Formats: sequence, C-alpha cells, structure tokens
Amino acid sequence: MSSVSYHISNLLEKMTSTDKDFRFMATNDLMLELQKDSIKLDEDSERRVVTMLLKLLEDKNGEVQNLAVKCLAPLVSKVKEPQVETMVDVLCSNMTSDKEQLRDISSMGLKTVIAELPLTSSGLTLTGSVCKKITSQLIGAMGKQDDVSVQLEALDILSDMLGRLSGALVSFHSSLLSSLLPQLTSPRMAVRKRSILALGHLVPCCSPALFSQLTEHLMKELAKGPPTSMTRTYIQCLATISRQGGHRVGEHLEKLIPMVVKFTGVEDDELREYCFQAFEAFIRRCPKEMSPHIATVTQLCLKFMTFDPNYNYDDSEEEDEDSMDIDDELEEESDDEYSDDDDMSWKVRRSSIKCLEALISTRLDLLLSFYSSICPALLARFKEREENVRADVFTAFSTLLRQTRVASSRHSLIVSGSDPGVRREEEPAVALLKKQVPATVKALHRQLKEKSIKSRQGCFCLLTELAHTVPGALEEHIPALIPGIVFSLTDKSTPSTMRIDALSFFNVLLLSHPPQAFQPHMQVLLPPVVACIEDTFYKITSEALLVIQHLVKVMRPQGQAGGFDPKPFVKEVFSVTMKRLKATDIDQEVKERAISCMGHIVCHLGDHLRAEVQGVLAIFLERLKNEITRLTAVRTITLIAASPLKVDMSPILPEVLSVLGSFLRKNQRALKLGTLACLTALVTHHAASIKPAALEPVLSELPTLVDEGDMHVSQVSITLLTGMAKAYPSSLAKISSSVLPGVFRLIHSPLLQGSTLEAILEFLQALVLSKTSNLSYSQLLKSLMEPFHRSQSSADGSIVHRQSYHSVARCVAALSSASPKETPGTVAGFIQQVKNPGSPESARVLALLCMGEVGRKGSLGGSKEVQGVILEAFSSTSEEVKTAASCALGSMAVGCLSDYLPFLLKEISAQPRRQYLLLHSLKEVISACPASSLSPHVESVWALLFQNCECQEEGTRNLVAECLGKLTLVNPAALLPRLKQLLKTGSPLARSTVVTAIKFTIVDHPAPIDSLLKDCIGDFLKTLQDDDINVRRIALVMFNSAAHNKPSLIRGLLGRVLPHLYKETQIRKDLIREVEMGPFKHTVDDGLDVRKAAFECMYSLLDSCLEGLDILQFLDHVEEGLKDHYDIRMLTFLMLARLVSLCPAAVLQRLDRLVEPLKATVTTKVKAGSVKQEFEKQEELRRSAMRAVAALLAVPEVERSPSMAEFANQIKSSTDMASIYQSIQGGEGGGIGATESMDMS
Repeated sequence: MSSVSYHISNLLEKMTSTDKDFRFMATNDLMLELQKDSIKLDEDSERRVVTMLLKLLEDKNGEVQNLAVKCLAPLVSKVKEPQVETMVDVLCSNMTSDKEQLRDISSMGLKTVIAELPLTSSGLTLTGSVCKKITSQLIGAMGKQDDVSVQLEALDILSDMLGRLSGALVSFHSSLLSSLLPQLTSPRMAVRKRSILALGHLVPCCSPALFSQLTEHLMKELAKGPPTSMTRTYIQCLATISRQGGHRVGEHLEKLIPMVVKFTGVEDDELREYCFQAFEAFIRRCPKEMSPHIATVTQLCLKFMTFDPNYNYDDSEEEDEDSMDIDDELEEESDDEYSDDDDMSWKVRRSSIKCLEALISTRLDLLLSFYSSICPALLARFKEREENVRADVFTAFSTLLRQTRVASSRHSLIVSGSDPGVRREEEPAVALLKKQVPATVKALHRQLKEKSIKSRQGCFCLLTELAHTVPGALEEHIPALIPGIVFSLTDKSTPSTMRIDALSFFNVLLLSHPPQAFQPHMQVLLPPVVACIEDTFYKITSEALLVIQHLVKVMRPQGQAGGFDPKPFVKEVFSVTMKRLKATDIDQEVKERAISCMGHIVCHLGDHLRAEVQGVLAIFLERLKNEITRLTAVRTITLIAASPLKVDMSPILPEVLSVLGSFLRKNQRALKLGTLACLTALVTHHAASIKPAALEPVLSELPTLVDEGDMHVSQVSITLLTGMAKAYPSSLAKISSSVLPGVFRLIHSPLLQGSTLEAILEFLQALVLSKTSNLSYSQLLKSLMEPFHRSQSSADGSIVHRQSYHSVARCVAALSSASPKETPGTVAGFIQQVKNPGSPESARVLALLCMGEVGRKGSLGGSKEVQGVILEAFSSTSEEVKTAASCALGSMAVGCLSDYLPFLLKEISAQPRRQYLLLHSLKEVISACPASSLSPHVESVWALLFQNCECQEEGTRNLVAECLGKLTLVNPAALLPRLKQLLKTGSPLARSTVVTAIKFTIVDHPAPIDSLLKDCIGDFLKTLQDDDINVRRIALVMFNSAAHNKPSLIRGLLGRVLPHLYKETQIRKDLIREVEMGPFKHTVDDGLDVRKAAFECMYSLLDSCLEGLDILQFLDHVEEGLKDHYDIRMLTFLMLARLVSLCPAAVLQRLDRLVEPLKATVTTKVKAGSVKQEFEKQEELRRSAMRAVAALLAVPEVERSPSMAEFANQIKSSTDMASIYQSIQGGEGGGIGATESMDMS
C-alpha cells in the first residue's frame, strides 16, 4: 500500500469518529491533500473517498457538511468517470429527499460538481455523460409540482449547467424545453422567474427550430389573452430570450411587436415595464429588423416616460426661485397623506427612458430626428421627482451628447470650407444641440442645489459631456452655473465624491471656455476652491490644485492684454499653494500638482510676488533633486523659463544646469525629453545669465543622444545645439569634434526624414552663421559629401542608402542659402562633377540632386549650362543618374518657373523616348509649386498632358494621370468639368487615365475642390459599370482612396455604389483561362486584380462608413472571399477580425457559416512534395486564419455556438494548431493587435 493510500485510509478512519472535531479536522486534511496536483489515487481509495464524502453530506454537524461539499470540487478532476457518476447519482437522489437540510447541501454539491466539469476535448465524454445523468434527474424533479423548493433548486442547478455546459447538452435541448415551458404557468412567482432564467441560458445555443418553437409557443399563449400575471411572465420571457438569443428574434418581430404594443395599453404598471424591457432588448439586439417599428416604439416611450398618474407637477417652472422653496415645504407636508409605496408608475417611466437610451445609442443615423422628437421630451423630464428615474433621464441625455460627439468627429474629418479662412460648416446635430443649450441649463441649474447627491452628480456628468461636445457653449450661462458649483463645494453635508465631481467639472469648464467668462466671478469662485485645498482628503486637494492652476491662467491669460487686475487674489492663492508645496508628508499626487500649480503662479503672476519668488525657486531646486518629483520639477522649470515675465532665475541656474546634465544620462525617456526641452528654454530665454562654463556638463552628454536609434530624442538634442550655437558661438569649437560626427552619421542614415531633418538644417545654418574658424562652409560641405566620393567598392563596403542622397542634398542647399557668396563656386564644382566621366556614380547622382535643391531655392537662374548638363545626364547609361537628373530638373523648375517650365514642356513634346523622366520632373513642379504661380501656365501644361493621356505605356499613363489630378487642384472649377467631358468621349485608356486623375484630387486634408468633387464624384463612380475590366479596377482603386481619405464624398452614394462593388467580388468563370507552359497547363484568373481591389474597398468602408453598410449583406461577400484565392483570403481574414471588434452581434449571427472556411484553412496540410514557397504561403494563410479565430474566441458569447465550441476543442487537442494559436496569443498581444492595421498604400 502506497504512503498516499495509507495516509488517506487513516483520514477516512478518523472521519467515522464520534467526535465532531475529529471528523472536521480529518475532512479538512483530506481537502488539503486533494488540492495537491501530485496526488494519485488507486481505484479502491477513490471509491472509499467518494462513499465517505457522500456519507458526510448527511453529517449532523453543519460545518462538517460544508467541508464535505468543498472536497467534491477537487475530487471531480482526480477520480475516474464511474466515481463521478456515483457522486452525481447520490446527489440527485438526495435532491428529492424530504429533509430540507440534505436537499440544500446536495444542491450545493451538484453546483460544485458542475462548476468543475472539464471543458477540454479529453474530458468531454465525462462531461457529456454526467450532464445527461443530472439533466434526466432534474427534469424528473421539476415535474414534482407538490414541493416548490425542490423545483426551485432544480431550476437553479439547470440554469448553472446550461450557462456553463450548454454545448454538451445539445441532445437534451428539446426535452429541456418541453419540461421548462409548463413551469412558466406555475402558480409560484419564483418558479416562473427561475424558469425564465433557465430558458435564457438555453436560447443562445439551441437549434433555430427549437428557438422558433419557443417563440411560437410564447406568441400562441399571449394571443389567448391570459390573465395579467401570466402575460407579465410571457413578456418577461420574451425580453430575456431576446437579450440572450440576440438576432434570432429578428425574424419573429413582425408578429411580436404588435402584440407587445397592445399590452402596453393594459392598466398594469409591471406589465408595461416588462413590455418596454422587451422593446429595449429588440432594439439592442436586432437594430436592422426594428427599423420599421422605431416610430411606434418612440411614440410609446414618449407617452409613458411622463406617466405619473398619482402626482401633479405644478407649472412652477416659470416662477422664480423663492416661490419654489415654499412649494417644497408644502410638498413635504402633503407627502404624509399619500404613501408612495404602492405607486409603481416610476418603473414604467424608467423602463421607457432606458428604451429611448437604447434607441439613441444604436441608431446614429437617426440622430437629427432625435433632436426634434426625443431631446425636448428628455429636457422636460429633468423635473422628474423619483431620484432613480431622474438619474436615467440624465444618462439618456448624456448618451445623446456622446452620439453627437461621435457624429461630429466623423464629420470634421471630412468637411471643410472652400478656403482655409472660411469657418468650417457646422455638423447639423451640433447646431441643433446649441439651440437646446439654454433650455438644458435652465432645467439643470435648479437641480444643482438639490439636496439629492445622485441628482447633482448626474447634473455634473451631463454638463461635462455638454462641455466636451460643444466647447464654449456654456459661456453665457456661466453665471447661472456658478452658484451650483459653489454650493457643492461649500455645503457641509456634501460627501467627498461629490466635491471631487464638482471640481473636475469646474476643471472641464475652465479648459473649454474663454478666460473672460470667469474673470468677473473671481471673488465668488476662489474662496471655496482655496478651502478645498485645505481639505484633509488628498484627492480633493489634488483636484483643487488643478483648478487653481487653471484659474491662475484665467487671472492673467498669456498673450492677451487683460483689463482684469489679479492683484487682490494673488496673496491668497500663493499662500495656500505654498503651504502644500513645502509639505513633504503628503500624497505623491498632491506633491506633483502643488509643484505644477506653483509653477503656473510664478509664470503668470511672478511680478506680483517679488521677494517670494526666490524662495519658491529654491524649493523647486530641492524638488528637482528628489527622484520622485524630478520630472514634474523639470516641466515646471521649463514653464517658468519661457514665461514672458522674464523671471530672474540666476541664483539657481548653475546648480539647475549641473542637475539637468546628470538627467541626460538617465534611462527614463520622458525625463530625457523633458530635460532637453527645459535646457532649450533656458538657453533661449536666459542666455545672458548663463556662463558658458556652466554648460560643460550638458555638452559632454549630448553626443551620445544624437543617434538614429531614437529620432525624437536626436531631434530635440539638435534643437538644443542650435540654440547654443546662436547664444554661445564660443562653445561651438568644443562640440565640433564630439557632436558633429554623430550629426553627420544621422544625415547619412536611411531613417532620417521630416522634423529631425528640418532640425539638422537649422543647426547647420546656425553653425555657418556663427563664423567659427574650424566650422567653415567648405569644411562642413566636405564632411557632408565625403562618403559619396569614395568609389562604391572601397574597403569599408558601406552602401550609401538612396534616402541619404536626398538628405545630404537638402543640407547642402541649406548651407548655400546661409552663405550665398559661396554658391556660384559650389554649383560650378557640381557641374564639373557631373561632366567628369571619371567620378563615381554616387558622386554624380549627389551632384545632380544638390544642384536641384540649390535651384529650388531659386539661386541658379536660368543658366543654359545647367540645362545642358541635365539633358546630357538624361542620356547616361546609369538609371540612377537619369532619375537624379529628372528630380533635379523638377526642383530647379520649382525655383524658377518662368525659365524652366517652357523648356520642360518643349522637351516633353520633342523627346518621346525621355518622356517618362521628363514627366517625373513635371510632376515635381505641379506638386511643389503654389497654385498662384502655376496659374498662368495651366493651359499649356493641360494641353500637353491631354495629348498623352492615351499613351500605351501604363507607367507613363499613370504619371500623366497624377499630373492631371494635381493640376486640377489648382483651378478645380474650370478643370473638373473637362475631366468629366473626357470621361464621356474618351477611349478605355483615356477613361482609366481620368479615373486615376480623380484619385489624385482626393487629398486627406480639407481642400477647395471637396465641395465640387462631392457633387460630381457619382459620375466618375459610374465607371464601376464600365465594360473594360481595367477601367473597373481603377475605379475601385479610386473609390478605395475616397473611402480611406475623405469618406464624406461617398457616404451619400453607398446605396447606388455598393451593389456594383459587391458584384466585383464574385469569381467570374469567363475570365479564367488555361495557358500551356511546355508540358504543363496553368490557369490564369484575369479577374483576380479586380476582386482584390473590391475587397480592399470593403475593408476601407469598415473603418470609414460602417453605419452606411448592411453588415449581414457585407458578411455574405466576406464569406465568399474566405474561399477565394490566397491574396483574397488573407484580406478577408483581416476583415473578419476587424468585424468582430466593430459589430460582434452580426458576426455571431453568421458564425456557423463562417466557421467552416476558417476550419478548412487552419486544418489544411501542404502536399508532401511541394516547394518551399508553397509551404511558407500555406503557413502564412493558416496563421492569418488563426488570428481571425483568436479574435472570434475573444467574444464571450462565441463559446455558446456548438460548431465553434467543437472547433475550439479541435484546436486545443491538436498540437500543431494549438502551437499556432499560442504563438498568435503570445506574440501579437491577444491576437488582434497585429491584424488591425492593413497597409492601404
């Protein structure tokens, strides 16, 4: 006998002891043993342990019984199947016993066992057989009408089991349904409620036929017009199955809605409440199918949200506040005569308001109509007397505001005035909201002084939403809101959460409104906030400090000549902040806020503090040396350094600089960036009080920071160096040896671009202008050009990246613009370089690009020699040199249009063989020149492009199209109609050029052409029906560009365009042909590119026009794509993952159809003899499909689908699939992160 069995038989012996303490301790020890992972029981021990524990369930001592139940949980996974079945049998028979205590303990035991049954594929047989046992016993128990408590327990256990293991019970679903339905007519309320819960758990994974059976049954019963109490049960059941079963109710809505509407007319408050709960579930779960019924439901909600038959609302709205107080007293007296306990009408009001909220949150498309119908009704209900209902009214109104914000953020991405100076047209919903603001404030400001905490919190949340949605809207109502804020801050009975809410709302108000609105009220506003800083609760102090920080900005806004004198308030604000600033035994958050707040006081009001400033600066220096507060201190010193008040910082500067120097060595990135910004501010604004020697510690740290590993830190470091170069030219001599090599490495790096490059250009110009001897123009030029003059096959073998040619050319141009005297000599050098056949190719390319960049600044003039050199370069044998010459010519023409553009146009006409290169130059000119300087040349350029728009060579045609598109932006009113004309008359090639040109007129920022495009883009999209497949493909690419960059252009056209888009996603047999390649036959699908373009459009529409799509129809086409070609499957897997996060409900509706293609992809194996590429392709497909599966499995309701649950088990049980799944979960942050972004270029 092994030691474990021996130990356990000892315990079992003690469990039979007559002493209850022995039994208790032995059971406890057994539980600890069973919880160990290592324990293995032999068959005999298993049987004895199970028998013993079941016996202990009938123990006389309650504590022993409870422990025995706890032992069952670890036991389920430790013993074999027959033992688990024995446990279940005994527990089930105990359930129907006469002893109440035994029944309770056994039902606890059953729940414990159910919670522990394994869900993995290996344990499914056990789970299945145990569930069958329990279910058949429970169905029997439910039939026992005589004892209600047995029924209740049985229903409870059934709900648990269906909730967790519904998939394993599929075979029992119909018998469960037939035994649950009669329970709905039970005379006992509790039985009916629990039956409804159990049905709710059954619904998500039962078959469609069963679901219909259940719904038909409910409708049949309701049609009989049963007594009110039964009707309530049926309606409640409808609401529950709609919430749980979701979309499935959709097909029955036509019949259901009229019934539920009829029952709202019955005089029974609870029934009405359930009716509205059902409506709410329908609206949330089947938004599409509910569309025809929305008007009916809205009318009912509006009617019943004011349903309060036992109470008369006086029209005291119009009277003034004083008479209101008297009314309140009268009300309190009259309340004694009428008891509210039996008044249930508030439930009806609450459920109808919640139904409205569901409507507002699911139907963004009806937002404008809500403002005319629902908004005034909600405003009128702000006077609701029942506190909970009022909170729901506030929530519904806040939802309306949030939806408006969503709509306006989408609108603002798109719409723009025809001219940057014109104000953007306002989103219509925001305009409607602005009209309602006065009424909203009027309804709320009275609530702000209510005693009810919940109401006031609701008001503040609502006002915060309002300030976020329409910043500045509350400006003229601030005098009405201030008393409410002050009341919540000063009222003694107000709890701390309420104060925090009031302060954070005040904060939002200060941020979203102009300072002038608050200045007149300073006397009233400051004292309560100052009092809050003295509060003992740290959260209140910290919020109050933030408010004071904003109030300081209000007292004296920077950059505005204020007529407001802050003097009377300075002392009070300063002393209370100072007290918190000095304290060291306070919360971290308060410390940081105090530093920041004091920084703002010094920055805005430093001249009123005079003597105190030095004391404050000394404290800041202390905080700077403390690791916990150093980051906040750095930011605060930056703020003070840049203050227009020119605060004198000289006493602390030397020490501050040495501490800041040490921060540059630290690893914390935020601290590094903050420190560099602070140093830049100090060098810029306080150069006079810094001795160059004090900068030594900083300078020694900078070389290591200039590195391509972190471009942003490099950029900020170089900006600081530029500041030093301007302020202390003497310190530059030292940096040339240490910092410059790093800067040049950065210039030659392929990663350099954008703002970092701009910073470098400014730095080089500052170096040249500082006239330091060892940093002259010629030396800098030499260092820049050096890597390009070595022959490419030199010993170090470093390849110069194409990007660095452009960076260096920009640097050379910057240097020459800083010293114009040197330019002619430099240009002559470049010309020699290009002409010299012996110079390496890299040097010639660079020389051409440098000439271009210098010419862009306009300092070349129309030199004939330069034109000759460029033309010569066009006939070079090297492609790189040709491309560089084309770039250079474009850049020079930008700098001097009148000289170069006619020359360029002449060459394009005369030299058909060089057309491609010359068109590249022309594209550069059109892209980079301002419209005003291009206008005189538009006609000549247009005519030339027009001649070439039917060119046979696709590359050239695309270039012509890009030039046409960008030229149209110069004068859209005149040129768009010409493109439209060409579309009607041109050949297929011309049509494809026009559509591509339109793609280039759609830019991602507001432009004057937008309003014109919006009117005529429909005509261009008609090419989606073109006979030529290539034109259709290009039309799809253009549509995709619009959906991606300016969705507003196409939102209104979706109804017309989508059918044609979906048509292009289908595989067309007539476009598939067989090609013979030697002995092999190879199929070619000419329609693949068009399909790919169509699916890409669908992906873009998901992000930009989701509300315009019928998702179920959309999913039909995604489903087809899942079975298509490799490229398209990759795309549709991405779409599926995106759809799961955007609209899970619709995906769940189609789940069973989507699982099959996913399963097929994930389980495919590549043929044994395939090539490596084939293996890699298949692997990538499987990973992509698995990402979609992982996204699906992240949705909680997915497990309820039998097919998905089975698939999930299949994945877990196959080592191959499980490893792919694991790597996606681990490597890509939950499986969706990496799939979300698709390269749309």
